[in-house]
Amino acid sequence: MTTENKHENYYVPEQSAWPIIGAIGLFLIAFGAGSYVSELNSQQGSGGIILLAGIAVIIFMIFGWFRAVIAESMAGLYSKQMDRSFRQGMSWFIFSEVMFFAAFFGALFYARMIAVPWLGGASNNAMTNEVLWPTFEAVWPLVTTPDGTTTQAMGWMGLPLYNTLILLTSSVTLHFAHVGLENNKRKALTVWLGLTILLGIAFLALQVEEYMHAYQEMGLTLDAGIYGNTFFLLTGFHGMHVTLGTVFLIVLFFRVLEGHFTPEKHFAFQAGAWYWHFVDVVWLCLFIFVYVL
Repeated sequence: MTTENKHENYYVPEQSAWPIIGAIGLFLIAFGAGSYVSELNSQQGSGGIILLAGIAVIIFMIFGWFRAVIAESMAGLYSKQMDRSFRQGMSWFIFSEVMFFAAFFGALFYARMIAVPWLGGASNNAMTNEVLWPTFEAVWPLVTTPDGTTTQAMGWMGLPLYNTLILLTSSVTLHFAHVGLENNKRKALTVWLGLTILLGIAFLALQVEEYMHAYQEMGLTLDAGIYGNTFFLLTGFHGMHVTLGTVFLIVLFFRVLEGHFTPEKHFAFQAGAWYWHFVDVVWLCLFIFVYVL
């Protein structure tokens, strides 16, 4: 009696230039962002242009790499094992993003709960307050810098609250789109996914308006001490993730229009949903710890 061994083909893609293109884009973003921040006071330099160039390269890389992967998938080159690899890869990617934001929330916690009270003379540091500027108060948000510049804290009412409602709603609409896909209701899938994209764009537009209000009317800038730094780092990086998530959903939307995905096979859509829900959860934490508390 013989046992027949069944082997499953595992597709190995050919060499690709997209990873190095993405690395170049990330380098341009990092270098351009650093240069732009250092040039804020001088109002001159090429940091902003380099930053925009890096963003353009990343978007080009995303669409190009997605196109290659989509072509491989539609050609039937992926096996069940490959699908499991994609799921594991996406899971680890989201985990790395959790750790990324955990580091910034940790910095916020350290500044708010440890550094500022310590500078105010808490614990065994009773003499510190005598060597700081005369008007220093160990309170959060710290809206006065050592040079005497005063800013304002961004409240949770208004634009931040609107954006919270928008993102919460977008999670619901994306869930309805996913349900429509699982039930093979293509019209419902298209409508709910399109609405989710519009909500993501609305979030980004309101965040731009919030930044303009902060800079022009509140004096809340990257130069506004530790509070300004943590505020813009957390909200800015989150905005970048919303942008990438919106691009992801736009790609999925066009794939839906092309008739891609079935109720049984749609991990790309599921991965986009995972990422979008993760972004929404991060915003809820951000809204509570940066705006409300």
